[in-house]
Amino acid sequence: MVYGLLFLLLVSCQQQTNPTVEIRGIYGNPKPFWDKGIKLPELGVNSIFVHSGSIDSSMMERAEKEGIAVYAEFATLNGKNYVDKHPEAWPINELGEKAPAASWFMGVCPTEPGFREYRFDLLRTLLSKYKVKGIWMDYVHWHAQFEEPEPILPETCFCDHCLKTFSEAMDLDLPTGETLEKARWILDNQDPAWRQWRSRVIYDWTIEIRKIINGFDPDILLGVYHCPWNDTEFDSARYRILGLDYDLLKQSVDVFSPMVYHERMGRNPDWVAENIQWFNNKLGIKGNEYPKVWPIVQAYNNPGVVSAKDFEKVMFGGLSAGSTGIMMFTTYAVAEDEEKTQVMKKIYMDLINGHIDQ
Repeated sequence: MVYGLLFLLLVSCQQQTNPTVEIRGIYGNPKPFWDKGIKLPELGVNSIFVHSGSIDSSMMERAEKEGIAVYAEFATLNGKNYVDKHPEAWPINELGEKAPAASWFMGVCPTEPGFREYRFDLLRTLLSKYKVKGIWMDYVHWHAQFEEPEPILPETCFCDHCLKTFSEAMDLDLPTGETLEKARWILDNQDPAWRQWRSRVIYDWTIEIRKIINGFDPDILLGVYHCPWNDTEFDSARYRILGLDYDLLKQSVDVFSPMVYHERMGRNPDWVAENIQWFNNKLGIKGNEYPKVWPIVQAYNNPGVVSAKDFEKVMFGGLSAGSTGIMMFTTYAVAEDEEKTQVMKKIYMDLINGHIDQ
């Protein structure tokens, strides 16, 4: 762990004015640790981020006994299974055809009224059953796949509802004809307006979910797991294709969790620190103020292998430049690897004891 010691000194020297790290998290069901007879505080963990479908009363009760905060991941714009039963919600590409699945991900039309109400009802049910500390929106983008070295970036959605909503929002008269002709006209003549409208659709999802949360408890945080690309990567695809406008989202989101999965995205471990530093600078993150940044880094070995040394490096990278929290994907990947468990425990215990100056 020589690298960790050197990096620790560097972090301590460069970040003495940074705020204290408040979230020492894991992503995924904590059962792999509990099955080993390990209490999460013994590892320095104080927060669980877990898929909403995995939450049950026993998890909530044990987490409360251990003093662990529970944050629910909410799969927002994942259309898998739903679009098969509700073809009206299938994203339509610029050819007027159903967009195929992007690798393992199947998106959805984010403006389709039936799907919106379906997702909002699921959120209301979740909040009525469990007192979680936060809702973390996941799959917050138009249909695409960014978690690959070569991302899949289709143009969507040109369904009748999207076309109508876009034309009304932008006060535009679309040409008559087939979807293919309308899509071509938009991309050739109204591309800036189209990109702006799409980003506002994503922003509207955060606004509506915030309203639902406030109806239960305004103190519940709204977080978002999101693509970590900068403004220019893949021809500005984060904004152009995914519809993520940070200047909009920072008005509604309490916490950003960049998904800096270095191995999955074909990057080296040093990229994590570089990306988080860029992101925090872009948003003007000040640590103690909202929005905050709690990145999620990769521990999982598929694709590729994340060594314990690289895991240590990306953990420190995620904690750079004013981040006040960290978590890793996944709990199981750490629990099954004793070296990674010890890396996480060492970092978290040092944070508690003030040996890492953030």
